[in-house]
Amino acid sequence: MELIHRDAVVKCDHDGRIPQVPSQQWVTISTIPVLVDSDPEGRDIVACPNYGPTIKPCAKTLKVAVGYSEGFLRIGSKRIVLSHLDGLTDGTPPGLVHYKVRDPLQTFVRADK
Repeated sequence: MELIHRDAVVKCDHDGRIPQVPSQQWVTISTIPVLVDSDPEGRDIVACPNYGPTIKPCAKTLKVAVGYSEGFLRIGSKRIVLSHLDGLTDGTPPGLVHYKVRDPLQTFVRADK
């Protein structure tokens, strides 16, 4: 699994983009800050095409279900975001629409978990 940095491609199941905002700046991969625990949560989802009269497009990411490092792999006291990231969005159908890393945009730094 790759470590995820700010420029990784993260999208909802409908292909809405999720720009990332890193909460730390001192650990980088090719000068791009690595994401840590809670960075992917509560982010705006841009251009989710899932809409209609009774359909709510994905607008925000919810809590991460899986995708944080385990054990001692941390930056400060925060777990690092890994490429198997998976969480739900607030879109319809509720509880079924996920967001995931589509492309980590780096293959230099990897972790077992």
